[in-house]
Parts: sequence; C-alpha cells; structure tokens
Amino acid sequence: MYTIDDAKDVNLESYKVDAENHAYIDNLSQIKPTDANQLLDVGVDTDENDRVGSFIQKDKSVIHCKTMQDGIEVMSISQAQEKHGWLSDYLWKNISPDTDKFTSQAKKKPHEGYFIRSLPGVKTKHPVQSCLYIAEEGFSQNVHNVVIAEEGSELHIITGCATAPHLVSGLHVGVSEFYVKKGAKLIFTMIHDWGEKINVRPRTVTQVEEGGLIVSNYISLKPVGSLQMFPTTYLNGKSAVARFNSVLVAGKGDFLDVGSRIELNAPDTRAEIISRSIVSGGSIIARGDLVGRVSDIKAHLECKGLILKDGLIHAIPELRAYVPGVEMSHEAAVGKIDQQEIEYLMSRGIDEDEAISTIVRGFLNVDIEGLPPGFKNKLDKIISETQKDII
Repeated sequence: MYTIDDAKDVNLESYKVDAENHAYIDNLSQIKPTDANQLLDVGVDTDENDRVGSFIQKDKSVIHCKTMQDGIEVMSISQAQEKHGWLSDYLWKNISPDTDKFTSQAKKKPHEGYFIRSLPGVKTKHPVQSCLYIAEEGFSQNVHNVVIAEEGSELHIITGCATAPHLVSGLHVGVSEFYVKKGAKLIFTMIHDWGEKINVRPRTVTQVEEGGLIVSNYISLKPVGSLQMFPTTYLNGKSAVARFNSVLVAGKGDFLDVGSRIELNAPDTRAEIISRSIVSGGSIIARGDLVGRVSDIKAHLECKGLILKDGLIHAIPELRAYVPGVEMSHEAAVGKIDQQEIEYLMSRGIDEDEAISTIVRGFLNVDIEGLPPGFKNKLDKIISETQKDII
C-alpha cells in the first residue's frame, strides 16, 4: 500500500531527542505571549473557561496540568504509571512498539504524553483541553497518550498540536491508545497547526465495548511538511458506534496521507467516515477502510475533494465484508468549484473572489458533532481565514 513515507521518508537520525526543561506554570495566563497565540489557534483557552481540565506539554516538559471536575483525571503518563499500577494493562496493548520505526522510537525514547480518564458514570460538564507543543528546533517529540472512558461515562477532549513560530524543522511522534468502555461516550477533537517543514506521525488505536460511542474530529488547515496517520478503531461490543470526521487542506509543498479504519466486530455496530479535502498546490491521500466481520452491521464512507490549484487528491475508499447480512456503502468525488454556483452568487451582488471564498468555506464547514458553541465559533473563524490563504 502506497504511503507518504514511500515518497518522503523521515530519517529519525536527523532529529535530536533531548531538549531543555521548561518551568511549570500554575496559571496559563503566565505563558509567553508567542506561545499563548499558538495555543489559542488550536483551541486552547488560556483562561480555562468552560474546561474541566488542562494538559499542556512543551517539548518534553509538562508545563501545566489541572483537573477541575471530580471524577475526571488528567495527568502526565509517567505520573499515571506511578499512581495506577494497573495502567500496565493498557500501555502498549492496542499498539505494538514494533509496529514501525516511529512507535519503536516512542517506546525507546519517550517524552511524556497525557493520561485522561473519566470514572464510571461521570459525565464531563465541559471538555478537557490538551496541547502538545514543540519549540525546540530539530526536536523529535515522542509522546504516549492513554484515554479511558470508563463504563457509562461521557468524556469530551479538545486537543491541539502546534509549533512555535520560529521553528523550522521538527518531528512529532504521537502514540495514542483509547479505551471506550461499556455504554461510554468519547468525543475527541484534534486540531493540527504545525509548520511548513514539520513531519507528523500519529499512531492511534481505539477499542470500543458494548454500547460505546467514539466520535473523532480531525482538522488540519495550516501548512505542514508531511503528515501520515491511519487511526484504527475496533467496535468489539454489540451496538458500539464510531463516527469519524476530517477536514484537510494541503497548500503548496504540503503532503498529507490521512485516513481511518473501522472494524465492525459485533452485531448492530455502526460506523461512519466523512472526509473533506482541499488541495491548493499540495498533495492529499485520503483513505477510508470499513471492515464488516459480522452480520447486522451498517457502515458508510464519504470522501469528497476539491482541487483549487495543481496538486494531487488520491481518494482510496475501501469496503471489506466477510459475511452475508452487512450493509456497507461508500461514495468518493473529486472535482472543481461549479461555475454555475459562482455565477449564481455573483448575480446576487457578490464579486467573483468572494463567491469562490463563500463556496470553499461552505465545503469545509462539515457539521462536526460535539463542539461547544464557543469553540465552534473559533473553528468557523479559522476556516474563514484559511480559505482566504488558499485561493
């Protein structure tokens, strides 16, 4: 299977695995203004309003960590290992360190990561926010994250990944293991804002038990050197549900290989993958893989792409069914802006550039589930700013 690393391999030896230690801060208002601006762009509220917890890591240092609701745990992965001896039953159980060279590096040369857990029956009033931030030039940030939504709980996480404005090169390796227990609900929204020469390699696997729900929203609108991710979700319990949404933009020189795989392993499970991609001089490989292993399952994949400037959109929708009685479908489309739509808007008194911007903005505005109102307004603003840059 062709991947981004076939075309643009990452040499781990080109990056250093050590960085200076950064001081812990009790209040996010103390963070440097340049860092604060970057955090704001990926959904972090430095005032921590309407948040039930925060986790901020800069390079290898956890600089802020706080929980503000009973029954919600937020801490570094090393702290969680010290506090919970049972965590060894979860670490590296979804993902083998031998999966590839990136997971191997995360195992051998780790730099913290977060542990977020909702206790049984606990429902978050507001999202937990987290940010993995790189400020050290040429640094490979290797993190290991574990999220557990215990039985009957509801957990919402908004996580941002970003780099300092001065950064030229860097690598982010993120191993994440998610566990959604019986009847639990996890909404996970990730916004990436890296940099033109930053290479990003997340590795994520999710296990969902009976009646559990995972909603994953992924947004990458800003320049990135290369990004390759293919999170896998296993729906192992009856009536488990997975919904994945992604919004991707590739400008000149950007190379994104992004997809999702969902395996439906129990009766009455449901899965949906929705992808929106815009190419404006870059390349996007948009993947989707739905696997039906039992009867009485439903799954749908929708992949749509828009080419504004020369580049590449390679849509790879896949359906695999192993037994009778499955209901699976997909649709994929790559195209251009409809001239009739432009002319219609112009007939309403809008000039051509604004008409094109309006259409692009509407294309990117996927109805993303679970976003709090304030954050939805923030995302709309980011999308509005992005569409001006790519046209």
